[in-house]
Amino acid sequence: MGKDVQQTKHRRWLWLGGIFTLLIIVALAQWLWQQDEVELGLLQINGRIEGDLIAVAPKAAGRVVELKVREGDEVRAGQLLARLEQSAVGAQLVEANATQRAFESQAKAQVIGLNVLRAETPIQLTSARAGIQAAQADLRRAEAATAQEKRDLARVRDLADRHFLSPQAVEKSELALRAATEQEAVARGALTRARQAERDAELAPLRIRSRTAETAATHAQAQAAAARVNQARSQVDDLLIYAPSSGRISARYVNAGEVVTIGTPLFGLTDLTHVYLKAYVPEPMLGRIRLGQLAQIWVDAFADQPFDAKLGFIASRAEFTPKEVQTRDERTKLVYEVRLYPSADPGGKLLPGQPADAMIRHVDTAVWRKPSH
Repeated sequence: MGKDVQQTKHRRWLWLGGIFTLLIIVALAQWLWQQDEVELGLLQINGRIEGDLIAVAPKAAGRVVELKVREGDEVRAGQLLARLEQSAVGAQLVEANATQRAFESQAKAQVIGLNVLRAETPIQLTSARAGIQAAQADLRRAEAATAQEKRDLARVRDLADRHFLSPQAVEKSELALRAATEQEAVARGALTRARQAERDAELAPLRIRSRTAETAATHAQAQAAAARVNQARSQVDDLLIYAPSSGRISARYVNAGEVVTIGTPLFGLTDLTHVYLKAYVPEPMLGRIRLGQLAQIWVDAFADQPFDAKLGFIASRAEFTPKEVQTRDERTKLVYEVRLYPSADPGGKLLPGQPADAMIRHVDTAVWRKPSH
């Protein structure tokens, strides 16, 4: 029986020794493979796909009345994401529009009146001067008639005093003189009115300048009203939150009914056309890489499709391997963060959070190979 126990212990030690030896062989093979890989001009790294998170926030404060998207939705640049309450600002926009239309209508009427005045001024001036000439001619005729009637009355009276004419003839001549005098007064009044019309016509340029200034003032008021309309419209637009770029909604921070202030993030948006692989390079390998080197990114979802990339970022300071690295031993190593940016739009095939492997070619003649797991 003691012999069986010894044989069992012996077999157990052989079994443990075999496992230990196998582990050493596997580790040695992996190390040799990695060394061979480095010698072949390729450096394998692994990490996660990341994307820059855009905080979508309103330019105005207000109550959230509608949310158009939720986490995981893909959106286009300019797509409406949310709407804030618009009642007060909307009323201001309606009032500003009405004021603008009123001033614009007034300005149009003033322009029409001004154009009519400009067109009528030369006509009125010509007509007034012609009226003066006509009134002067009428007055000269009336004065001549009055003078003639005075002479006729003097002759009639002389003849009546000598009993050659009757008293009725004198009365008739006096009536004719009175009529001529009245006609002269009428002609003189017409000349006065014609001269006044000429003075009024000559003042037309002053009225034109005055009307022009009034029209300009009304135009300025209309422009100020238009500025208020634009301001109110901008305030209304600020209550509509649009996607600044195409991408995927990564987070939603508010619910409908909540009151938000200016700059309060409503959504987190990730631009899927500008994702990158974030990984870490051990310090001894830092001398083999440089910005602009070509690389290939591999993800499990597309195991046979590498994504061409370039090394676009190398951290300037070393750090201990981040906590997301699984083994404790690995977390104690000094590493440098690097980022690989795809050379073309991955078309939504590379998503933030995906684990990925990559090969960086640090020797130009190196032949691409798929990363090992």
